[in-house]
Amino acid sequence: MKRSPKDTEASAGLITRRGLVLGGAQLGFMGLLGWRMRHMQVTEADNYRLLAEENRINMRLIPPSRGIIFDRNGVPVATNTQNYRIVIVREDVPDVDETIAKLRRLVKLDEDELEKALRELYRRSPFVPVTLADRLTWEDVAEVSVNAPALPGVTPDVGLSREYPLGEDFAHIVGYVGPVSDYDLSKLEDPDPLLQIPKFQIGKVGVETKLEGELRGRAGTKQIEVNAAGRVMRELGREEFTPGQDLQLTIDHGLQNYAQARLANESAGAVVIDIETGDLLAMASAPSFDPDLFVRGISTKDYRSLTENKYRPLFNKTVQGLYPPASTFKMMTSLAALRTNSIGPKETVWCPGYLSFGGRRFHCWKRGGHGWVDMDKAITQSCDVYFYEAAQRTGIDPLAELCHEFGLGERHDLPMSAIRPGIVPSTKWKAQARGEQWFPGETLNTSIGQGDVLASPLQLALMTARIASGKQVTPRLVKSVNGVEIPVESAPALNVSNAHLNVVRRAMYNVSNGSRGTARRSRIVAEGLEMAGKTGTSQVRNITAAERARGVTRNDQLPWERRDHGLFVAYAPFDKPKYAIAVVVEHGGGGSSAAAPPARDILLYALYGDVPPLEAYPSDQRERIRTMHEELVLRPRQQPPKSPSRA
Repeated sequence: MKRSPKDTEASAGLITRRGLVLGGAQLGFMGLLGWRMRHMQVTEADNYRLLAEENRINMRLIPPSRGIIFDRNGVPVATNTQNYRIVIVREDVPDVDETIAKLRRLVKLDEDELEKALRELYRRSPFVPVTLADRLTWEDVAEVSVNAPALPGVTPDVGLSREYPLGEDFAHIVGYVGPVSDYDLSKLEDPDPLLQIPKFQIGKVGVETKLEGELRGRAGTKQIEVNAAGRVMRELGREEFTPGQDLQLTIDHGLQNYAQARLANESAGAVVIDIETGDLLAMASAPSFDPDLFVRGISTKDYRSLTENKYRPLFNKTVQGLYPPASTFKMMTSLAALRTNSIGPKETVWCPGYLSFGGRRFHCWKRGGHGWVDMDKAITQSCDVYFYEAAQRTGIDPLAELCHEFGLGERHDLPMSAIRPGIVPSTKWKAQARGEQWFPGETLNTSIGQGDVLASPLQLALMTARIASGKQVTPRLVKSVNGVEIPVESAPALNVSNAHLNVVRRAMYNVSNGSRGTARRSRIVAEGLEMAGKTGTSQVRNITAAERARGVTRNDQLPWERRDHGLFVAYAPFDKPKYAIAVVVEHGGGGSSAAAPPARDILLYALYGDVPPLEAYPSDQRERIRTMHEELVLRPRQQPPKSPSRA
């Protein structure tokens, strides 16, 4: 049908309007697209450029080298050594089993470590390197490098690993490092990003953990270019790390080694302190352990052998061990009685072998008694009855107050693990700790270092140093940081009369040198080096009336864990005190037989700076001492390196 001119004109107008609308829409869309492109390319250009760079460049941490720990003479006791290792990247290995088999023929692989590494290999992304073996020799690394074409994906590598060159001698002091655990991270509110690095090691016990912040250092960073899969292509730049601070301890490695060797085969602790400065020169806890076992992760077998040992080698007896101080406490009772005018230095007390009090008998160690004794004789011969009487007159609270002044019952601020404050009982202490009142009979037990009173070898050594000096000597373990000496502050005087201290000092001299002193067999005969000391025998079991009637069972006839602890404290030289010592031998028996001999020997080593000469010993003991020293396993005294390396 033929369209009329009017219809044709209407149709053309409609098409034109539609074309205009469509063209306008297209023009608007193109305008919007152009505006968006301008916005992205010009206005948001910097933001998109940053996103592109972050996709192309990664920031990675560079672990710092850990600070080195030295003894007081500059001999390294904790170092960093080059650690040669073999790493594998799974995506570059056609056949992992075949490659491992080839590697076995070149180097010896630890089966347990290999099993852990293979689990890690398949747990992580295929391009992440995993360590197959570490602590390899240079020869092993060279062998792998030569055969590299046959070992695709396997690469030799080198890093730093912690090492303890003096082994067991410093284990309880320095401690050890180990891999960061989930437990370690849970204790931190804002953990250092370094701790997120797999197998990054931190201090676990001892100085290593207490001064972790100083020793760890600060991480460096490096910029690396990666491809779309995240694989490293090249390094673009780096900021070097800040190494950890070097620490110098107050411990003398030669004296420490001698003390450890002298206490071998015992469960014991010994502390030597410089009376003038408070420097801790030796803190030996026997038996000890090899800290290097923990660096890579100790095996179940090795750990079980340590935890099941009845001598508790992991337990630091110098600061964790708390023992009834026994008769070594009698100097405290004497000084408290003198300060309160409860008893005079020349006043005598009758000792028939016991004191009747509160309907019971408090026995003296000497069944027949000591007769009439004054303070000097009571300390020299360790008469218990005298101190029962002195404490009964003095009271527990003045005695407790004086004990705190001499360092007992205090937690001393040292960078060591699990330092315990001990116990100095008092009326207030018992009310708070047990909700009970104090009974006078408890004061008598406390007066001879039994009952509730507990002290560590560190506290007993400090007590002795304060008796010898009359000053509030403060113990310290760190001598310098990064070569900068930590100044020693002058110790203030104790609030104790020097005349009273002289009474106790003279009695301690007689303990070691008097004809009836309990430690006469362990005296020092070298002129000018004479020792003042005090023995102690701490009961760990109750002696029944029936046993006392038939005769107390000798220690050597009892099981080891039921025997008495042996204790000895001393200082020397008597006229010019230089060093103080405390020794505790767990279940060793009497203090005069178990603790005094090694204490005398260790103190002599400190005085001479080496194995003491036979002339320092009584003539009838010299042959035995010579044989003993020949049998001791000692390290030669080390010399500090001329230019210490951080590697």
